Amino acid sequence: MQSKKKIVLSSFLILFSISLVTLTDTAFAEDATVSVPQGTSDQGCEITNECYIPYEVAITVGDSVTWINDDSAAHTVTAGTIIDGPSDIFDSGLFMAGTTFSHQFNSPGEFPYFCIVHPWMDGIIMVQGNGTTPPGTLIVGAPSEDETTVSGITEDGKVRAEITASNPSSNERMSIEIKFRDSNGGSVKAHSNYDLLVTQNGQEVYSVLEAHEHGGIGLHTTDPLNSDDPVDIKVTVLGFGLPGDEQNWSGPKGEILMFNNVPEFGTIAIVVMLAAITSVVLLSSKYNRVLPKL
Repeated sequence: MQSKKKIVLSSFLILFSISLVTLTDTAFAEDATVSVPQGTSDQGCEITNECYIPYEVAITVGDSVTWINDDSAAHTVTAGTIIDGPSDIFDSGLFMAGTTFSHQFNSPGEFPYFCIVHPWMDGIIMVQGNGTTPPGTLIVGAPSEDETTVSGITEDGKVRAEITASNPSSNERMSIEIKFRDSNGGSVKAHSNYDLLVTQNGQEVYSVLEAHEHGGIGLHTTDPLNSDDPVDIKVTVLGFGLPGDEQNWSGPKGEILMFNNVPEFGTIAIVVMLAAITSVVLLSSKYNRVLPKL
């Protein structure tokens, strides 16, 4: 195995979802089109995030997205999530096979959406401010009191890693979801292999070696935490392929991703951290890294 490389993915603000977007991560387009493919009325498409294709679309303020129902069943395109419910930002209502729904986005941000009829279906629209967004820009998304998500592109530019973790809480177990996506198109990469180590104040609260995820999505639960203190999550990417066939696994191999889930910051600290994030972006561009070591 090649020498290990480190990418540090830090979540500074527990009230915010921070995602890393590059030009190879999602397709930027004016008046983008999203397909609701055939068969999405049956569960299964959520495994590879292909209930809406593409799952993630990046546009700029003022652009529109049009959804085309290519399925034989009726669906909805409803802003929000199945957990939190509709956000009332946009809603297609029930639209039938062969019909379309469009919405113009006039403000920046992250806009998740789902189908009320088939709640396993979901997607996300990333809306940038006007102007060019350079690779490596951090985007602070909607507030979340329950979990934090961070994502980044591996050094070879081929894989996007996403880590979602519930926020640390004393005497509560932390849930961790790990996804690896093809950076060209956003589909989840099957047969992912990795090691996972979770620590709090230097004490191990969960670990697993040589995890294999057939569908590319790993779900883990730690032991109960001793406090609300920050939790460090270390993921070592071993490669992609079937168990027992390591010689033919595709890369990247040996890259280490670090994710730090921290307690809530106050208002003054938020301003300081936003300034720190800007510095991280500049350093990322200078050293040609996804994110520098912090």
